[in-house]
Amino acid sequence: MRAEPPVPSAALAAMRAPLEAGAERLDAPLLQPLGLLLDLAGETMRASLFVVQAEGAAEYCLRPDFTVAIAEAHVAGGKAEGRYLYEGPAFRASRGPEPEESLQLGLETFASNASVEADVEAANLAWRAAAAGGRDDLSLWLGDVGLFAAFIESLGLPEALAARLRRMAGRPRLLNAELARAGKPVAAAEDGQLAATLSGLSEGGAAAMLEEVWSLAGVEPVGGRGAAEIAARLVRKAKAAQAPALTQAQAGAVGDFMAISAPPAEGLKAVQALAGKGGAIGPALDAWERRLDGLEAGALVFAPALGHAFDYYDGITFEVRSAALGPARPVAVGGRYDGLIARLGGRSAGAVGCMVRPWRAYAGGEA
Repeated sequence: MRAEPPVPSAALAAMRAPLEAGAERLDAPLLQPLGLLLDLAGETMRASLFVVQAEGAAEYCLRPDFTVAIAEAHVAGGKAEGRYLYEGPAFRASRGPEPEESLQLGLETFASNASVEADVEAANLAWRAAAAGGRDDLSLWLGDVGLFAAFIESLGLPEALAARLRRMAGRPRLLNAELARAGKPVAAAEDGQLAATLSGLSEGGAAAMLEEVWSLAGVEPVGGRGAAEIAARLVRKAKAAQAPALTQAQAGAVGDFMAISAPPAEGLKAVQALAGKGGAIGPALDAWERRLDGLEAGALVFAPALGHAFDYYDGITFEVRSAALGPARPVAVGGRYDGLIARLGGRSAGAVGCMVRPWRAYAGGEA
């Protein structure tokens, strides 16, 4: 396994320092449940994970990041508030020359409520930690999954279609596929197609039919996802294919929103021009005006469709990028993920965090 070179201790300490204040140091298990991570990122994520499975047991993977594991530990503690610093290796499979083991340094903050001030603090801490590495070509990119949801609401779409689009926020591949369907007739269910057949059954009936298909085919699943979970995914896929599509005009508006990438003042004006300032978009734009007043980074880019690999982000998203490394290799990432805590059964109403890649932030590091 290819690992990053170590970062000099002095440089690493300088990057860690902005994140340490008031934080409890917390580690995370090296092995993480595969099913939960795939639920949060989709099956396409599997190809980049190192999967571990004992015979007849559930599947696990080497941790690809820390956020979910830290959130689970916080929920297990039963507290509404917490502030946790983490540091350690994370693992992603790579087909190219990129390291597969990398050091991550980060901070996760859980509070009894969500606030603009916490968003600003997380973005500023990511900026300070990244800048402490010594690079002079950094910029802070800003997005907002919640703003996308408010924009979708402004289009007046049928609720089923709007809900599907909101679930695609921050996942450009899925959203682009939806835009490509614009103006096309609804796909008819094909006789004999398994997903379509399952979609006409109850949840229990769909799972039972899938188990029967496995039995007839001589397939004996070991660990991993159960019949009910796989059947549910197939049903969602079939229903999505048969759902109403966007009109060309609606798809054009969504595409224009996705394409915004500009200085913040210019970008916010573009959003307002597309959506107006009524409904939910007004408060969302006002919140951004307040965020911008508190951000420290000198070079800012507003790209509201900015998303990350995991779909638990539901508010502000941000990346610190290096001009030399480009958008595919961010120096730091982070954002708000309030909904994840509820999905894990926790009490916190606000959750926001950031993660820095020290080898990328270090001036003598990744090139």
